Amino acid sequence: MQLLTIGINHHTAPVALRERVAFPLEQIKPALALFKDAWSSRRALNAPEAAILSTCNRTELYCVTDDHASRDAAVQWLSQYHGIREEELAPHVYALPQSEAVRHAFRVASGLDSMVLGETQILGQMKTAVRTATEAGALGTYLNQLFQRTFAVAKEVRGTTEIGAQSVSMAAAAVRLAQRIFDKIANQRVLFIGAGEMIELCAAHFAAQQPRELVVANRTAERGRYVAERFGGHAIPLSDLPTRMHEFDIVVSCTASTLPIIGLGAVERAVKARRHRPIFMVDLAVPRDIEAEVGQLEDVFLYTVDDLGTIVREGNASRQAAVAQAETIIETRVANFMQWLDSRSIVPVIRHMHTQADTLRRAELERARKMLARGDDPSAVLEALSQALTNKLIHGPTHALNSVSGENRESLIELMSGFYRHGQSGQPGRGARDAQAAPSAASAADTSSESSGSSDR
Repeated sequence: MQLLTIGINHHTAPVALRERVAFPLEQIKPALALFKDAWSSRRALNAPEAAILSTCNRTELYCVTDDHASRDAAVQWLSQYHGIREEELAPHVYALPQSEAVRHAFRVASGLDSMVLGETQILGQMKTAVRTATEAGALGTYLNQLFQRTFAVAKEVRGTTEIGAQSVSMAAAAVRLAQRIFDKIANQRVLFIGAGEMIELCAAHFAAQQPRELVVANRTAERGRYVAERFGGHAIPLSDLPTRMHEFDIVVSCTASTLPIIGLGAVERAVKARRHRPIFMVDLAVPRDIEAEVGQLEDVFLYTVDDLGTIVREGNASRQAAVAQAETIIETRVANFMQWLDSRSIVPVIRHMHTQADTLRRAELERARKMLARGDDPSAVLEALSQALTNKLIHGPTHALNSVSGENRESLIELMSGFYRHGQSGQPGRGARDAQAAPSAASAADTSSESSGSSDR
């Protein structure tokens, strides 16, 4: 079993690449189905467990497979799905196996890997990703356990540290940048494009500055009105943007559109109509809502999520003590999860041992029944049954002892000796009976050894 996370984020790739590998929410279920099908077709491997997390700052694929070549196959699938050359994508991709994947999930959910240190939005996004994967039938025992522990760790980190205290959010950073362009936001007209959670956060921060006008443009009119009225503003149809953009000094956009909704031509016309009064624009969407060429226009100050990251990081230094505390919690929980993972790895072996032992038991029991049916002495039948079971059950360990040498043999002897001592001590009151049975067991071992030796030859 291989636990693996591959992805790109704001640390490894610019927004221009991140937007090309982003998954809109409605595409995640069919994408997971395609991933599982593609994986299953490779050398007839079992379909993996999988989940996709796609946000403004990251696109990550969490999976559990039985293939040691998982990393290359996953990167290949991601590049093919999005139509990106593998050699273009691969240098920006991180691949985190086993404990590294666990640690990463815990850090992401706790806000330690975010552009905004300690931010809480990512936890909700991760829960949405898990819910979507569950609905797609893509989760199993391992990822279910990973994500449930991930959410518990995030809760513990946020409840016992000050990781989120005085956090500088993207919304607050946008306000700070706007204040560098305009003396007073109170004198400006602000337009929000979209009506999701990020726009609500931004609207709350800008509304606190009491702007001259606050307007929300959204594809769904009802949702747009709801957000606008919460902050004392009003809503307009998204279709009005081309003719009304020149009215606004500040434009903040964050939609789920897969293509830009504000083009270069529209902004050029707005600047001309404003007689070159500056426009401050913030594009918080990935993929981007505003064409990148807009940033080259004079009198337009365009910022993306990556640009806001610099301001956000300025406030991170004061929280380093909380980060250290959070990292300690996470390391402890990673160790706990890996112990659970190790214990799961022996389950198939134990199951196989039970199956084999039961097969032997059934065969000998059937033989004993036939002996009884033909009138054999019951005591002799029981003796034959016990001897046969003993011989067959210790045949494997005896063969192993005879087949190894050197340090491996010494280790196996020590292991087997400890195993049988444990078995005897674990049955109180049977010491005398065990001592009496020891010669028979030794004799059976000798018999098994001889029979196994002849069969091996």
